[in-house]
Amino acid sequence: MLELEHGFRVVDVHARLEPDDERRPREEIGDPEGLEREMHQAGVVRAVAAPGHRDDGYLKVNNAVARMSVGRPLVAFARINGARDAGDGAGSRLRNLATSRKDHHTSPEDVEQYAYDDRFAGFTLHPAKDGLPDDEVLDELSDVGKPLLVHGGTEFPPEAVERTLLGYDFPVIVGHFGAHPLQRDLMHQAIDLLDRHEDCYLDTSTVRYRDPLERAIMEHPDRVLFGSGAPSVHPNVAVMEILTLDVPEDAMKKVFSKNPGRVVEELAP
Repeated sequence: MLELEHGFRVVDVHARLEPDDERRPREEIGDPEGLEREMHQAGVVRAVAAPGHRDDGYLKVNNAVARMSVGRPLVAFARINGARDAGDGAGSRLRNLATSRKDHHTSPEDVEQYAYDDRFAGFTLHPAKDGLPDDEVLDELSDVGKPLLVHGGTEFPPEAVERTLLGYDFPVIVGHFGAHPLQRDLMHQAIDLLDRHEDCYLDTSTVRYRDPLERAIMEHPDRVLFGSGAPSVHPNVAVMEILTLDVPEDAMKKVFSKNPGRVVEELAP
């Protein structure tokens, strides 16, 4: 792809690294060299990186992502999980009554270790794949106060984010405008969350539709953060989607750099 020329300082709150060669969809997709090269093409100067899904816990792969980020323009987030079912139906509630944290689930001690290890700047959670942490873990997240990027979508919609996470004392960045895959109504529900919760933010990864992007940026210019969704989406494409919006240049500067740098201080200039 051609290198973009746009004149903005761009940082990215949503990228993925895959330490295991065999888990990458193809060569150079998900490896640090490939991500860094694509960032350069898009004019992205720094990016948050976290690992992909694992069934057996995240301690090992989190540490691998942290090692891969050293010496690169990457900021590692620790991926966490939990024993609780993310659903809100009767079956989910019944299962949650009988479930408890296992050895491979994130513990409060894990959160404390990640938070005070200067290799990690925050946390990421995919409730539909990894479950929800229990109250003790969420309380520890509140105590350390680092940002949590949560993957939102049809299996964990904005209502679920509000019900389970937004009562705690840490910044919550809702990935994909809470609407993966491309559910326009959920995008607007996620924007509505910004009216009710000061510590809630939205990232732009894989949003695609202009109207919710423009609505969120115009109504809440300080609460929208650029996220590419790399390597699933090339950063060039993600940057161009913001550049082509009908919003003021100052608002673009906030989305590309000022807002992410305020929420994740390691992304600041």
